[in-house]
Amino acid sequence: MKKIAGRIFRWLAYGFILFLVFEAVLYFLAPVYEFPEPQPFSGDKFFNPYEGLDSSGWKKCNFHFHVREWWGLTAGRNNTPQELYRVYKRMKYDAPQISNYQSISTEFRDSAFYIPVYEHGFGIRKKHQMLIGAKKVVWLDYSLVQSRSQKQHILNLLRPTSEIVAIAHPDWEAGYSLNDMKYLSNYDMLEVLDNNWRSVPQWDAALSSGHAVWILADDDAHNIEDTYQIQRCATYIHSPVVRGDSMVASLKAGRAYGVEIYMGNNWTFEQKAGWAGNIPRLRSVVMKRDTLTVSVSGEVFKVMFIGQDGKIRKSVYGRSGLWYKFAPEDTYIRTEITFIAHHTHPTIGPGDIIYLNPVFRYNGEFPVNDLKAEINWPRTWIYRFMTFGSLIAILWVFRRLRKIRKQS
Repeated sequence: MKKIAGRIFRWLAYGFILFLVFEAVLYFLAPVYEFPEPQPFSGDKFFNPYEGLDSSGWKKCNFHFHVREWWGLTAGRNNTPQELYRVYKRMKYDAPQISNYQSISTEFRDSAFYIPVYEHGFGIRKKHQMLIGAKKVVWLDYSLVQSRSQKQHILNLLRPTSEIVAIAHPDWEAGYSLNDMKYLSNYDMLEVLDNNWRSVPQWDAALSSGHAVWILADDDAHNIEDTYQIQRCATYIHSPVVRGDSMVASLKAGRAYGVEIYMGNNWTFEQKAGWAGNIPRLRSVVMKRDTLTVSVSGEVFKVMFIGQDGKIRKSVYGRSGLWYKFAPEDTYIRTEITFIAHHTHPTIGPGDIIYLNPVFRYNGEFPVNDLKAEINWPRTWIYRFMTFGSLIAILWVFRRLRKIRKQS
C-alpha cells in the first residue's frame, strides 16, 4: 500500500512539474508591451451613438449564461438550454444567449436571434473575456498570473476571432485594475453590470483615457432556478429585427444601453415576470450644439451626468433634469437614470437604473478602440531570459526527483 501511495505521489508530482514546464514555455513566449500615455477624448465635434434612433426597436438581451458543458465539470451543470429559453422568454427577453466556458454552443443556431458566444479564460484569477459573434475558440491563456502585457496579448489574440471582444466582470477578484483600464486597448465592450459585480469605475477609467468602449450588462447566471440570478441586468439593443447580425452591428456601434433591474425582497419568478413589463425604455438621446437631452419612459427619480475621471458633473432629482450642457473641459458625458419603483409595498423608492453609453468629443472620424500598445523587444527578451532561468530551475527539480526515485 505504501508503494502504491508513493507511486501515485510521484506521478502527481511529475504531472505538476510538466504543467509548470508548459506554463513556463507560455510565459517565455509572451511579449512585453509598451503602453503610450492615455489621451482623453478631444475635438470640436460630439459623437452620439444614439443619433437618429427612434423609441421603438429596443431588444432585451442577455449574453452571459451557463448551461451544462464539459461533462458537468463547470458551473451551470444543472441548466438546460430549453429551460434557459423558457425562463428568459417569460421575462420578455428577445435574445437569451448561452456563453459557456471555452465552448461555443450551437443550441438555437437555427433561430434568428442566435449569436455564437463564449466566455474565454480558465486561470486561477477571474481575468475573463466575452466573445460575441465568435468564429472559433482561442485556447491560449495565462492561467497563473497575468501582467498588463499578458492581458493585452490575450485581447490581441481574441480580436480577429470574434466580431466583439468584451472584458467580462473586470472588478471580480480585481481581475482588471483601474490602471489596466487606462492602458489596455483593442477591445469593444466592458461588462459593467452583472448580478454580483458593478465595474463602473473601470468603465470610467477606460473612457477617461480615450478608449471608446461600450457597456455590456448581463446576468452572468449559473442557476436557472435561482430568482436572485435571473433578470438582474440586461442589455437593450436598438435593432429593427431580432436577428443576430443586426444586433451585433448595433452593439459594436454603441446603439445599446445597460439596465440594472429592480428586484423586491424574495420575489418569485411570477413577480419578476410581471415586473418585466414595467422596465422603462430609452426614447431618444439628442445632441444639439453643446447640449445633451435625454428622453425616457417611466417616472424619473434621479439623473446623474458623469464625466472625466468618473466625476459627477450634474445630479438632479426628477424628469426636469434630463439635459446637460457640455463645458469646455468635458471630454465625455455618460448618463445614469434611476427610476421610481411602484411595487406592492406601500413605500415608493428607487427602482431600475439605466446606464447610457457616453457621448464624447471627437474630430469627425468614427471612434474605434484600436490597438495602441506596441511590443518592446528589448524588454521582451530580458523577460524571456528570466523566464528561461525559471524553466531551467524546474527541469533541475524534475531531474532531482527522478534521481530520488531511482535511489528508492
